[in-house]
Amino acid sequence: MRLGRPRALRARLLLAVVAGVGVTLVLLVAVFNIALAITLANDADEIARARAEAELATLTVVGEAVVADPDRVVASVDAPTWVFAGGRALAAPPPDPEIDAAARALAGGPRRSVDVGGEVHLHALPIAPDGLRVGTVVAGISLAPYNRARAIALVASSALALIVLSGVALASAVMLRAALRPVARMTADAAAWSAGDIDGRFGAGPPHDEITRLAATLDGLLDRLAAGMRRERRLTAEVSHELRTPLAQIVAEVDLATRRDRAPEEYREALQRIGEGAARIERTVETLLATARQEVLLPRGAGDAGEAAARVVTACEPLGALHGVRLEMAAPDGPARAGVEDQVIERILQPIVENACRFAAARVRVRVSSDERGIALEVDDDGPGVAAADREAIFEPGTRRAPPGGAAGGAGLGLSLSRRLARAAGGDVEILASAGGGRFVVRLPVA
Repeated sequence: MRLGRPRALRARLLLAVVAGVGVTLVLLVAVFNIALAITLANDADEIARARAEAELATLTVVGEAVVADPDRVVASVDAPTWVFAGGRALAAPPPDPEIDAAARALAGGPRRSVDVGGEVHLHALPIAPDGLRVGTVVAGISLAPYNRARAIALVASSALALIVLSGVALASAVMLRAALRPVARMTADAAAWSAGDIDGRFGAGPPHDEITRLAATLDGLLDRLAAGMRRERRLTAEVSHELRTPLAQIVAEVDLATRRDRAPEEYREALQRIGEGAARIERTVETLLATARQEVLLPRGAGDAGEAAARVVTACEPLGALHGVRLEMAAPDGPARAGVEDQVIERILQPIVENACRFAAARVRVRVSSDERGIALEVDDDGPGVAAADREAIFEPGTRRAPPGGAAGGAGLGLSLSRRLARAAGGDVEILASAGGGRFVVRLPVA
């Protein structure tokens, strides 16, 4: 079964508006014409009754005889009047068989009104002085003017309803076109964006109605999707960048070790270097993946910054001993509850402390405090410090500084990932000017 082509939203809305207004106008026209017909019928009956009473006032009753004054009886086609004494007509208008028969049928009956052929309205009024009925007065009125008024009203009200319906349809079409123009533009913009265009936005301005709120909501959704795509691209670039060198080293070691027979000690050294390269790859991949997951599903709980810093210092003591550096921890003066969970604080702080251990001469000091800007975790070392020109560059992925003595550096990702994670938590990582050595400050929101 083939389905018809779906109507556009604008067409459906216009059809609904026109149908609703059309039904309402039909009901109004019907009610108006029915009310007008009832009013005209009542007016005609009142006029016929008044004429019958006026004619009755001109009659004289002598005993049981009715004496009519022929000069006072209105006997015209437009206003016919009959005077009956018993079944005999004392006065009658020019004869019309149908109307005359209807008038004679009313003689002798009760007071009542009838319409004859939709052209004449008759009203019968008994002649009964002192309670004794001696005759009947029947007065009529032509319904032609009333029928003409009803016909004119019906045509005029129907024409007015058609004009109003046409005006409503035209105004609705114009307003719907104007109201849905932003939707059409948004649809065209979305269709024009390519799969790789992650910066396209609808840009409808501050939300003030349903359409602009929809545009703002979709822009927010596109922002989140774009952020996810950028994280994916950044992760891919960082993984490829960071794995290229250790993989090349492993391949070179394997190629060198298998090129000719070597002594067991040489094989052992080659395998050791291969293991170190593999461990470096593992650390890099784990750091990248863990940080990527942490950015997406960052906990929004609370943690004790002092306890988290103490655990980081304990975890970094073996690295400090390897470089001959002593780690010190200055406990906070009071509670230091950050608006980030403990494991997130540790993941932010540990790369900074490890970096300080590699560059310090003899001491690294970690201090936790709180001020008007939130929770602050300061890491000071007595190393060469960071040049002013490099204070932002060292946070770029893949940027390495050679530690004193030419020791092996890290993967070039620690500080970058630390700052990225801190900003995702609502904080930041900064390098402050120091008289001697390096000074890093991690700022986190207060719980």
